[in-house]
Amino acid sequence: MAGFGGQGIMFMGKLLAYASFLERKNVTWLPSYGPQMRGGTTNCMVVLSKRRIASPYVVEPSSLIVMNRPSLDKFEHTVKPGGLIILNSSMVKGELRRNDITVYKIPAGEIAEKLGDIRVSNMVTLGAFVRVKPIVPIDALLDSLDQVLSTRHKELLDLNRIALKHGFEMDTEVSENE
Repeated sequence: MAGFGGQGIMFMGKLLAYASFLERKNVTWLPSYGPQMRGGTTNCMVVLSKRRIASPYVVEPSSLIVMNRPSLDKFEHTVKPGGLIILNSSMVKGELRRNDITVYKIPAGEIAEKLGDIRVSNMVTLGAFVRVKPIVPIDALLDSLDQVLSTRHKELLDLNRIALKHGFEMDTEVSENE
């Protein structure tokens, strides 16, 4: 998962990892921050497995969630052939260089604004991701929100739930094979 600092990349990864842990999967979560907390590049690697995980570092992911163009430019080439990219089409314009992966373009920013807060675009994207790639049940994510959401953002709890559900229930016709 990658984007600018402030887009909720770490929260998205932590929520996926926590929900997967509750589903009794082996999990690693490896955050990586750019030089700035807000506005700088940030990404995290989440590894989920039924088996033991040898390393939290991912060289060739099967899936990539991208929230902005610089992150797509940086990580697009790393996705395994036949892999998946979910991108926030509200911020990622232009075409991809690859034609051997499946791409889902999610207008997460527009949807989040319609829901009332741009800050939940990460949850719209994550909901769409688990719809397309059902690695954890949406209910596990919804149940984990209260545990993972920081106290200072508790007022966003209900809106995060709505955004996750909205992303999950989206018509997947927005997908395309590049």
